[in-house]
Amino acid sequence: MTRYIRHTAAFCSLLLAALLLNAARVQVIQSGSLNDNPANRRQAIARYGVPRGDVVVGGRPVTGSTDTREQLRYERTYTDGPLYAPVTGFASQVYGTTFLEHAEDKVLSGTDPMLAPLPLWNDVTRGRSPAGKVVTTIDAKAQRAAYAGLAGRRGAVAAIQPTTGKILALVSAPSYDPQRLSGTGDAVEGEWERLNADPGKPMLNRAIRQTYPPGSTFKVVTAAAALESGVVRNLDQPTSSPDPFRLPGTTTTLSNEVDGCKDASLRFAFSWSCNTVFAKLGADVGLKAMTGTARDFGFNDKELRIPFSVAASSFDRHMDQAQLALSSVGQFDTRATPLQMAMVASAVANGGTVKSPYLVDRTTSPDGVPLRTTGSKTLHQAMSASTASQLRDMMRDVVEEGTGTNAAIPGATVGGKTGTAQHGIGNAGTPYAWFIAWAQDNHAMDPAVAVAVVVEDASAIRGEISGGGTAAPIAKAVMESILKHPGNDPNRTGRSR
Repeated sequence: MTRYIRHTAAFCSLLLAALLLNAARVQVIQSGSLNDNPANRRQAIARYGVPRGDVVVGGRPVTGSTDTREQLRYERTYTDGPLYAPVTGFASQVYGTTFLEHAEDKVLSGTDPMLAPLPLWNDVTRGRSPAGKVVTTIDAKAQRAAYAGLAGRRGAVAAIQPTTGKILALVSAPSYDPQRLSGTGDAVEGEWERLNADPGKPMLNRAIRQTYPPGSTFKVVTAAAALESGVVRNLDQPTSSPDPFRLPGTTTTLSNEVDGCKDASLRFAFSWSCNTVFAKLGADVGLKAMTGTARDFGFNDKELRIPFSVAASSFDRHMDQAQLALSSVGQFDTRATPLQMAMVASAVANGGTVKSPYLVDRTTSPDGVPLRTTGSKTLHQAMSASTASQLRDMMRDVVEEGTGTNAAIPGATVGGKTGTAQHGIGNAGTPYAWFIAWAQDNHAMDPAVAVAVVVEDASAIRGEISGGGTAAPIAKAVMESILKHPGNDPNRTGRSR
């Protein structure tokens, strides 16, 4: 009998050991896959069981959470949702997260290890700390000025602080209210279908995810390449440029919208946007130098994040001379986001240095204790300081006496460049109106802001569209909003190179 009891005890011990091993396998080895299984609602219940952290603009939260008393308890709310949608994105219980809601999800959901009282505490307890905050670099007045300026027309605005790379405004129109996607049910599904079917693409972030032909605003890059390579040594000397200009190797000619472009100096050609001069300059500079300069301004960079990804602006690396000439005036296959063109203007204002643009100043605990702070970093040196100085002079001429006079601001030095970009089959599409600029208070040591505006304006009459007439007033309003309160932004810091 004793022998049978021993055998039974041994067998039970083996069963117990197998049970413990299986429990360990499930809880340790398979825990990750089980947690991530779509059929497991525990993760979703835990995620939405606590209020989400806030995205902060100018010291005030532009997001919140509301208690629904349902199983997925807290839904995301937004203050001025359409205004800040290109910044916050959405946090939906059905469709996930985008933009800052996605890039900073660990902080906003309370799962970031930095929020835990002890290292690896949340991993051990499988709990969640109180959610943290994401403090943005956005200037509320600049954001509102950009949004009001577009007035619902298709387009975008991006504004940067040149000396640091802080993004001061990021606006896309038309926009949408992300709160309408927050919860569950038929209303959310219907709104999702409506937004995706809208021909205006309100969920497309045109400021960072849409690329456009930059038109004549790209002439800033071409002028920099011409000066850096020595093709042009004096801004006021004739450039030996015919009008019209025959594209190399073709019978196609390029003409201008204004008179006086034949053999015009670089200064005159820049102020009055002579296509023939810049097409010839691009061909004379050559493909290698043009692609190198475009790269140094930030083109063809597929890794840029702010912290969410930005569509790469492109300048083709493989072209014949005719295509290079067209690309040098911002046409052919040249494409740029508004953020990229704000970086171009910023480089001119900042002595040739391109700062890496960023949207998050810092992340904090619920009590405001900093977790991570974003520092200013140099992305590229686009050109020498002397070339940047010459470009600043020419951009000032554009605003003071050229095509960009609508951007002039009393008490400030403003430099700009207009652009009207053709597109569509046979260039039959309504042109895009561009304006890029920078502004510096006359009593300040450094430029305060660089901005890029593009207006698609599909409903406008073709002849009424121009960068100076349509886009420049919007840029002016954004720059004025920054210049009028340079000390009021708690996110703003001093000079950094």
